[in-house]
Amino acid sequence: MGFDAQFLGVDAAMPRIGGRDAASPAEHDGIVILDYLHFSVVLDTVRRLARVTGVNVDGAELVELGRDDDWRLDERIPADWQTGPEIYARNDLDRGHLVRRRDPVWGSAEVAARANADTFRYPNAAPQASGFNQSKQLWLGLEDHVLEHARAHRQRLSVYTAPVLGDGDPPYRGIRVPLRFWKIAAWSGEGGLAAVGFVVDQSPLVDTSELAAPAPGAPPPLGPFRTFQVPIAEIASLTGLAMPDLAAADRMPPTVAARGWHRLEASDDILL
Repeated sequence: MGFDAQFLGVDAAMPRIGGRDAASPAEHDGIVILDYLHFSVVLDTVRRLARVTGVNVDGAELVELGRDDDWRLDERIPADWQTGPEIYARNDLDRGHLVRRRDPVWGSAEVAARANADTFRYPNAAPQASGFNQSKQLWLGLEDHVLEHARAHRQRLSVYTAPVLGDGDPPYRGIRVPLRFWKIAAWSGEGGLAAVGFVVDQSPLVDTSELAAPAPGAPPPLGPFRTFQVPIAEIASLTGLAMPDLAAADRMPPTVAARGWHRLEASDDILL
């Protein structure tokens, strides 16, 4: 159960909050770790969203299963620690998987089915604009690229994903809707641990003067959005998470990193 830091054969620990490990639900101090099959979610119970998730992907044993969209609260923790169904009702917000549904679905048929169901727990979701979550050429396209690489090369990956929980995220129905998300994919390369990092922004990136102000209680205007390859050290700074091993393993060429965030239009733009 849960994320395995040694899954790649080299140490690839989940990013930590303030340099410390998260607490178990029984030791609640605002941050709890929830273990599922092949992945873990570190939940910020004040923001009611994940600070970090980590999933182990075995490209040689992936199983294709259908989805049933049976989203449920995690009964191990109180409902008011979670961003539940009321956030997504009667609006255009999607329940965006953080740990992608297909990533932990590997192993025997029984194990794969359990992992598939585990991804439909509300701590593993965050509100996303519908186009953000469904576009083949943006976030979902990036996730497909990572997964298909693992499948084609029968490779093991560890993937870390979460929203950036910013102070400026707009309020909505008792939560704050994250405007940015980040993802890091790690694998064991010839020289040891290797990793790449990405950020996608779902805040309005056009002239905001042309956007009508949302009505009271309406969801914030989200999108259009852009995807970037970003130095992992900058993701650490942006999120306040400690991830020194992943930052040291970053495969983004230093000459490109020095120029800032690298805009991605297609998977071929990813620099390794």
